[in-house]
Amino acid sequence: MRFRLLGPLEAENDEGLVEFGGIRQRAALAYLLLHSNQVVSTNQLLGALWVGGDAPTTARKILQNAIWRLRGAIAGPTSDSPAPRLLTRSPGYTVQVQAEQLDLLTFQQRVAAGRAALAGGDPQTARVLLSGALSLWRGPVLADLVEEGICWPEATALQNKRVDVMEDRFDAELACGGHQSILHDLKALVAAEPLRERASRQLMLALYRCGRQAEALSVYGRVREELVGGLGLEPSLELQRLQQSVLNQDPALDPPRAPQSLGLPASVTVLRPARERDGDGADVGPADPAGHNPAGPAGHNAG
Repeated sequence: MRFRLLGPLEAENDEGLVEFGGIRQRAALAYLLLHSNQVVSTNQLLGALWVGGDAPTTARKILQNAIWRLRGAIAGPTSDSPAPRLLTRSPGYTVQVQAEQLDLLTFQQRVAAGRAALAGGDPQTARVLLSGALSLWRGPVLADLVEEGICWPEATALQNKRVDVMEDRFDAELACGGHQSILHDLKALVAAEPLRERASRQLMLALYRCGRQAEALSVYGRVREELVGGLGLEPSLELQRLQQSVLNQDPALDPPRAPQSLGLPASVTVLRPARERDGDGADVGPADPAGHNPAGPAGHNAG
């Protein structure tokens, strides 16, 4: 049995996708999976199923019926050992699953390993692990439940964590010389999250390394306008220093040169620094990968 929360709720056994009943049954399963391998009290579960405290007098009976039906669905055909289990544990219930049986747990494992690789000076391994973690996402967390008016803080926190992991992946890509390959995703993130200074710094650096100095400086202008106009804050010192470095064409902004990889072939090629490109910023050939810290010290993320 496999469960998926990073997108619409899905469960799949050896025979295919599992169909669940009404909204309360699906919501009960989703909430228990968000807290997998932990005991969720009955009162907490009731509060999650009836947001706002509008639970009917029959709410406990409805929950008991939903749990009973979920047990039957989870007990379907599966080759897993041990199989997932929905258990009654005072003062409520728990779903016991292995990491490979729940996309959220797999995501968390890959993120932890990717961040450890990045911190340990192996950005090439980090970008593989972090890209693999992000590939598990099929859309907003529990998008089907959100459409029906059920949205929990846990789901919102996961959406924010996804953005953090995207920025970690961009750091890894920049450290490997992959500035051109991430431009599209960086632009989309900065457009969606204009107050995230880390992403703006990453976009400025990627644009500069592609030979697009003016565009890099325009990113600074836009984020400063957002910060001053929306929050009354000036950009962080890190962002201001990066702007000055871009203006001065500081060689420290060039792509790193020494290869850094513990887990991938050294033959991976990256793009050359901006000064080695042709006039429109197109790559003119492969260069050696390398990996100093591309985005500098972390600045504050306004908002």
